[in-house]
Amino acid sequence: MSYQLFRVGKRWHYRFQVNGARVQRSTRESVKHKAEAVAARAYHDAKLWSRGREPVPTLRELFVKWIAANEPIVSGAHIKSMRTVARLHLYGLGDVSVDQLTNGAIEQARLEHLQTHSRASANHWLKSIKVVCNWAVRRNILPMVPWSVKLIKLQKRPRTTLPASMASKWLIEVDAAAARQPGVSIAVRLMLGLGLREMETITARWEWLDWERGTYTPGRTKGREADPVPVPRWLLDYLHPIRHACGLIVTRKSGEAFKAGFTRRAMFAANAACEVVGLTPHRLRGTF
Repeated sequence: MSYQLFRVGKRWHYRFQVNGARVQRSTRESVKHKAEAVAARAYHDAKLWSRGREPVPTLRELFVKWIAANEPIVSGAHIKSMRTVARLHLYGLGDVSVDQLTNGAIEQARLEHLQTHSRASANHWLKSIKVVCNWAVRRNILPMVPWSVKLIKLQKRPRTTLPASMASKWLIEVDAAAARQPGVSIAVRLMLGLGLREMETITARWEWLDWERGTYTPGRTKGREADPVPVPRWLLDYLHPIRHACGLIVTRKSGEAFKAGFTRRAMFAANAACEVVGLTPHRLRGTF
């Protein structure tokens, strides 16, 4: 037998020998089949180390490695999403070596996810698993991804946009809802007139606005592009009385930057007043 299991009190322990070296540790498990999984993995890893090879990580460990390697170079929202999957949504896959993942295991975990989440969320979950596994292949942790599960086909729905005839009234309602924080009204107009994401309005700066050419060049974007965007006349007229030579365009009254989600409350209030259904900050950008 490759290893031996024995009990010390309520906990199972294991022992084995590799290249003459004796190893004995606790599995910290009181259930035998769980202890066997811990012991088998410890024995497998010890054999790899003895041959000068790095053990294959579990899926949870792979997420940790991916986050550590990519946190400095990808968006904070992406890192937050991956951490959420790793912490809450690995189901029975977290302690499985990534080279032992199978189609059946992935599909079973997805079924568990679908019990409390939408089909779109299940696709996002599957993409997150694919991201770390494909990264493991590029880092030579895996020779290839050992599973292949297709995304769920979703029914496409009409995209919500703000009707042009409703824009003026809707903006008035936004201004009323954001009376205490005028920066929200400015951000909403930047999203509507320039197609900026909410996070891009938070970092928008006056020095990126070319008044002579009537263009705005975002300096921080999700796709890392920096292409000039024509500024509509109505937006230039709105911004002109409050223009500055430099600094953030959108701030709190205190001068501090807003945090993510700061436009939602005012937008949803305007939606209710104007009977606009489903218009979110992201879909407002799609109206551009």
